[in-house]
Amino acid sequence: MIDGKLRTEMVDCARRLHARGWVANHDGNLSARLAPGRFLCTPTATSKAEVTAEGLVIVDDTGARVSGGKPFSEIGLHLTVYRQRPDVKAVVHAHPVTATGFAVAGCALDVPFLAEAVVSLGPDVPLVPTAAPGPASEQALLPFAATHDAVLLGGHGVLAWGDSIQQAYLRVDLVEHLCRIFLVAQQLGGARPLPQAMMATLLEARRRAGLGPQARGLAPAPKEAAKPAAAATPTSRDDLANLIREEIAAAMRK
Repeated sequence: MIDGKLRTEMVDCARRLHARGWVANHDGNLSARLAPGRFLCTPTATSKAEVTAEGLVIVDDTGARVSGGKPFSEIGLHLTVYRQRPDVKAVVHAHPVTATGFAVAGCALDVPFLAEAVVSLGPDVPLVPTAAPGPASEQALLPFAATHDAVLLGGHGVLAWGDSIQQAYLRVDLVEHLCRIFLVAQQLGGARPLPQAMMATLLEARRRAGLGPQARGLAPAPKEAAKPAAAATPTSRDDLANLIREEIAAAMRK
């Protein structure tokens, strides 16, 4: 049952990537954690518009085929993320035009200019140094996998991961959206960083939403001013959205 649901979600996501023009030819790849040591992924040499549930591949934690056709050659990048992040359930790689333009130009999104994005992705979307396919590119990605949820791959495209295929896809979507905004801002004189006073509040909202390295205990939580009462932990998407709005409004008043 889990296998069937994942297959349906992966096919739907693959076709959305193609429909939005984020992949061409045989570009892009998707994977999902199926069971301990088992991963479901898209096959190589297949347009994402033509991926089928029956054509998906199962590999082990070395990337070797368990069932199905031939896995894509970049499976090592996905496995690098899974090894560093036991919480990650899916990885999506695509070439959305604007974000990939940033990647091939060697430009990171290292200016936190949109409050909601800081909560969703953290203060930056880093640029992974350009490296040859295979072990070199996996080694280049390694330092970023534990601390980020999306990266720009130098000379390549976007790689994002999350607790579901949908979340990984939406993170690719957000990276592309941010790159488009940043590019427009550059034409108007440049994106202005958010006030430093806001950052601790936004990162605390991120932590309380269960996102980022602080939420996983990999870094100390950002300091913020004491509050009369502890805020409730969000229990739904609406609660999380309200929390983010409240945190941003509080930061703006400071």
